[in-house]
Amino acid sequence: MPHLLQIDSSVQGDRSVSRRLTARAAANWRAAHPDGTVTYRDLAADPVPHFTTDTGLARMVPPDQHTPAQAESHALSAELIDEVKQADTILLALPVYNFGAPSSVKAWVDHLVAAGLSVDPETHTGLLGGRDLIVLAARGGGYAPGTPREGWDHAQSWLPHGLAYTGLEPTTVITAELTLAEVDPRMADLRPLAAESLAAAEREIDALWTPVAA
Repeated sequence: MPHLLQIDSSVQGDRSVSRRLTARAAANWRAAHPDGTVTYRDLAADPVPHFTTDTGLARMVPPDQHTPAQAESHALSAELIDEVKQADTILLALPVYNFGAPSSVKAWVDHLVAAGLSVDPETHTGLLGGRDLIVLAARGGGYAPGTPREGWDHAQSWLPHGLAYTGLEPTTVITAELTLAEVDPRMADLRPLAAESLAAAEREIDALWTPVAA
């Protein structure tokens, strides 16, 4: 049975463009997989804990040597990794905050890198490959080639490197940019370009799957 893992991460709530994109993609996926199941995780509403001095070494210390805090952190990593393993397709919302990924997404990725769970401890081969990771990105500015801030989007360039040890890698990246144009008067003249970018992203999402005929 096909299974989807949908992950949101924006703190913008109903104003979030990335949430709009993941909702559209999830609806289309359900239409194409009426017998499929979905797991939903909201990293903004229910954030994954960042590593601390009490928990950060949990994935490097043998389980029989874990402190209670490390055992709890390791168990959470196992839960998050199992969510990925159960999924055929993953939708990951990736807004850009201060030119990088939200810290909640970074914490999620950190938990996914765990020897014995997502990485073979002997061969160092990633164990999470073979599934579709569809990244639905939204960025308030314009960082495309030829723009003044080309290369300032460090979220998209970081993600495949952050996941590299696990074998999980983005198979599709769909981006809507200039999302702040609607709310920032200084970007008012960019609103047509913002609308065009969002419409293009929605068209790409609509082309991902073919709905099952009623």
